[in-house]
Amino acid sequence: MHIIIWEFTVREEHIQEFISAYNSNGDWANLFRRAEGFVGTELLRSSRQPNIFLTIDRWESGTCLEIFQERFGAEYKKLDTELEGYTWSEKKVGVFSEA
Repeated sequence: MHIIIWEFTVREEHIQEFISAYNSNGDWANLFRRAEGFVGTELLRSSRQPNIFLTIDRWESGTCLEIFQERFGAEYKKLDTELEGYTWSEKKVGVFSEA
């Protein structure tokens, strides 16, 4: 399993739109689902800072993610650009595998 974790600080006025776009049935997950090897996306919200979120994206392998990026790179960039105004910051926490 290939797991990517991102942390977002979301603009308060865009929290609901962010949740809609980044949850397991949102715009990102719908794009990822078009690729073979996508397992799922999980959206977590901080209980102490309600505008801090984590996404956990799961792929069968790093190769599946690379193939997705090759095939859907343009769509990925377009969606990223459309949604960038929802956040103050975005940070890749890291890439992980199951222990």
